[in-house]
Amino acid sequence: MAQSIHSNTLMASKNLEIRFSEVDSMQFVWHGAYSLYFEDAREAFGKKYGIGYDSIYANGCYAPLVELSFKYERAMRRGTRPRIDIYYRPCDAAKLIFDYQIRDQDTNELYATGHTVQVFLDRNYQLMWTNPPFYAQWKKKWIQEK
Repeated sequence: MAQSIHSNTLMASKNLEIRFSEVDSMQFVWHGAYSLYFEDAREAFGKKYGIGYDSIYANGCYAPLVELSFKYERAMRRGTRPRIDIYYRPCDAAKLIFDYQIRDQDTNELYATGHTVQVFLDRNYQLMWTNPPFYAQWKKKWIQEK
């Protein structure tokens, strides 16, 4: 992960269930499933902190992904019980930046780490260079200056 995760960081967790359609012939989780797990984590984070896709859209914006990366630490197989933890990374820019850890629910062993960046677009699909008002208010509510 590009940045260390601090205990005072906004975070959410979601237990995952590995479905048959997410594994390959060796019963390993297919690499394409990781981006879906990250999406599940962003939805859990949005629900917990009031910054989900519906609220972004209701405020006249879109928030597409512009960066996605993940690193395997250990293979996940069908039958394992993973949990994904998502951590918000504060920044001054008009971006949503998240770091992820996928761990075993029982042993806490690390399966994978990841990172995403989303930017804001207005309804005309133009990049917003400054924080949209609703996001500035959200930051003021949730992020304490360090």
